[in-house]
Amino acid sequence: MPRNVLLIVADAAFAKSLRAMLPGFRDGEYSLECVQRCAEGVGRLAGPRGGDVAAVVADLSLPDSEGIGTYSRLASAAPHAPILLIGRTRDEYTLRQAMRLGAQDYLLKGHLDGRSLAKSLNNMLERADISDVLHLATERAETTLSSIGDAVVSTDIAGNITYLNPVAETMTGWSLQEACGRPLGEVLRIIDADTRIPVPDPLAMAMSRDETVGIGPNCVLLRRDGHETAIEDTAAPIHDANGAMSGAVIVFHDVTAARVMALRMSHLAQHDPLTGLPNRLLLEDRLSCAIESSRRRGTRLAVLFADVDRFKFYNDTFGHAAGDQILQSIACRLTACVRSADTVSRQGGDEFVVLLPDVESAEGACLIAAKILVAMRAPHRVDHQDLEVTVSVGISIYPDDGTDAGTLLRRADVALLRAKLQGRGDYRSFEPQSGIGSVDELPWHTRIRSRLAQDLESKPRPSRRQTQVGGSRPRSVPPFSRPA
Repeated sequence: MPRNVLLIVADAAFAKSLRAMLPGFRDGEYSLECVQRCAEGVGRLAGPRGGDVAAVVADLSLPDSEGIGTYSRLASAAPHAPILLIGRTRDEYTLRQAMRLGAQDYLLKGHLDGRSLAKSLNNMLERADISDVLHLATERAETTLSSIGDAVVSTDIAGNITYLNPVAETMTGWSLQEACGRPLGEVLRIIDADTRIPVPDPLAMAMSRDETVGIGPNCVLLRRDGHETAIEDTAAPIHDANGAMSGAVIVFHDVTAARVMALRMSHLAQHDPLTGLPNRLLLEDRLSCAIESSRRRGTRLAVLFADVDRFKFYNDTFGHAAGDQILQSIACRLTACVRSADTVSRQGGDEFVVLLPDVESAEGACLIAAKILVAMRAPHRVDHQDLEVTVSVGISIYPDDGTDAGTLLRRADVALLRAKLQGRGDYRSFEPQSGIGSVDELPWHTRIRSRLAQDLESKPRPSRRQTQVGGSRPRSVPPFSRPA
C-alpha cells in the first residue's frame, strides 16, 4: 500500500512551492497529496483510506480553521499520523503550544526552504517508522507475556511495580492498575513453607548481584486473599540501551501439583505400602542419624526386633488378606506403644523394628518390650473374628552391643532368635555368650531359609493313619533356624 504525505494548504501557489521543494517524494517511497481546507483534511484522515497517510503537513491558518484548533481537529482525526505545522512568526507561541500537545515539529514561513522542509519531514517520518517498530515489538512482547503460562512481574530500579501479566494478576490477586507503583513486597509476598519467614527479595538480589538468581525450593506465594501457592521462580536484572540497570523482572509458576507428587513419591519410596510404616531404607537412615547423635551426646539408644509368632500358620489357615490385617493391627499397636520421637518400621514379611533413641538404660528398653508384648496379647479383630496373636522381641543397645546400624540390627535379630527358642511371646536382650552367637554371622538369606523350614515343623503333624495312607515324614530343621 502506498504511503502518502498529506499537504493541507489553502494557497495554491504556496502548495505548488512546497511540492517543488520536495521533488524526491513524487517517485520515492512516499507520494504527496494536497487538500485546501481543514475539513477536507479531517475527512481524508478519518476516511476508509486514512491509514495510508504517513504524515501531515498543515498550514496553521486555513479558510475553515485557525490556530490551535487546526491542530486539535487534525490530531483527533488521525492520532496515528505525525503532524508538521507551518505558520507565521506571530504564530510561534501557538505552534509551540501545539508541540506540547503532540505535534512533531513546526516551520516558519519566513524561514522555509527546501532543505529545512525536507529535513523536518524526513526526521518526522523516521521517528514515526521507529515508533511503529517499537510499538510492534512492544505489542508482540505484551501479547507473548499475556499468553504464556508463567507469571511475570517487573519493577523499576527503586523496586516499585511497573508490570504484571495476567497470570501474575491471578496468582497475586492484584490487577496491574492497582499494583503499578507499589513496592514489590506489598504485592509479591513470598515465604518459606516450613519456617513461614519471608524470603529475601529476589529482585533486589538480582539487581545487587547484577545476575540471574532463583529463590529456594520450598517457597510459597501468599495471594492477596491469603491463598497459598507453591512456586518456583527466577529473577533477573533489566538494563537500558546504555547498559545501565533500570529495574528487574521475576518469572514464576505454580508447582503445587508437582511438589505434592514429589512428596508422594518420596513417601512411597520410604514407607511400607501395607502398613504405612517407614521401610528398611528409611529406618537405616534414621538409625544412622540416631547413632551419630548418641555418639555426640554420650547417650544410649535401643533397637527392638519384633517378629510375629507362627505367622505362616495364620496366613495358610485364614488367607493372605487376613494375614495383611494382622500385620496392620500389629503396626498400629506398636506405634501406640512408643513415643512420637521413636520409629516403628516394617522390615518386610512379619518383621518389625522399633528404634528407641535416648533410652536411659537397657532396663528402659525392656520395659517398652514388655509393654509391646502385653499390647499384642489382646485379641486382634480379623474378618469378624478374634485371633490371639503373639510376637517375640529381641533387643540390642548402643553402644553396649554395637556401634553401627548393621551390628545393632543383627544382634537384635540374634536376641529375637533366643526369645523364639525359649518359648515365643517373650523378649530377650542380646547376650554375646548365649550359645547361639554364631547366628550373628549367618547371611540374611540363610536365616530366611531356616525360618521357612521351621514354619514347616510348626504345622500339626499328620496322624499315624495319614502317614500310612499317603503322608510324608516332616522335613528336618537346620540348626540355628529361627522358630516362627
